[in-house]
Amino acid sequence: MEINDQTVAAVAAIAKNAGQRLLDVFSPDARPVDRDELQRVAARNEQVSADGLRDALHELRPDARFIDGDLETTALPDSGEWWAIDNAEGSVNHVHGLAEWGVSIALIVDRRVELAVFRQPIGDLTYTARRGFGSWLNGSRLTVAQKNDLDIAIVGTGQAEARQVATYAHIGRSIETMLEHAFLVRATVPSTFPMLLIAAGNMDAFWQYEPVLPGVAAGSLLISEAGGLVTTIDGGPWAPGASTIAVGSPAVHAALISVLAVGA
Repeated sequence: MEINDQTVAAVAAIAKNAGQRLLDVFSPDARPVDRDELQRVAARNEQVSADGLRDALHELRPDARFIDGDLETTALPDSGEWWAIDNAEGSVNHVHGLAEWGVSIALIVDRRVELAVFRQPIGDLTYTARRGFGSWLNGSRLTVAQKNDLDIAIVGTGQAEARQVATYAHIGRSIETMLEHAFLVRATVPSTFPMLLIAAGNMDAFWQYEPVLPGVAAGSLLISEAGGLVTTIDGGPWAPGASTIAVGSPAVHAALISVLAVGA
């Protein structure tokens, strides 16, 4: 089934509708007071955004399946179409009245991300990419930064999910190592936002241990179609289900991989 401009436009419309539903329940004054409230509001966000989203995507491509559960962190089958979606990417930010949240949708075909859409209602921003046709923000083409030295680069990492205990030491060592080499090191959630900044040239590189596919699938295509590189942390080919991811503009990416190898 062909993926064309009409497919991208249809997915963007679906994401925009879901994002509007999240915007309708957003308040910049939101401040959860305890874990129960945080979890309750986050669950509401997931339900509000999800309302009708999967049905719309299924109608668009009836044979595509949805990535859930273990498939978010393990290799996909070699063939078939899969939707990797996050109904409320950055819901923890939404819950705290912050602007960095949205709806992420990626279409994976035969283990390659072929289409990506990210909708950020705050700012009225729609990011789109189709393999071979570039990355775009509200109709303007995106290009990664052209820096050639890590020592002037803004780089970052972050948790993929809370309570990923096995990643704590890796994250800590990698940040400590990178602080000695990069101009500025950021640690932030969710994964999508630093990846959007890299695609747009505002940031230079990002790495993550134990990523979840809905958190990195769209960003991976947006970056590669903007001229960036997407690999594993050891520099190998990245594919959905890989246990690490490293992305960035070409020159900075090469230096990033080298430095992370030293700190491993």
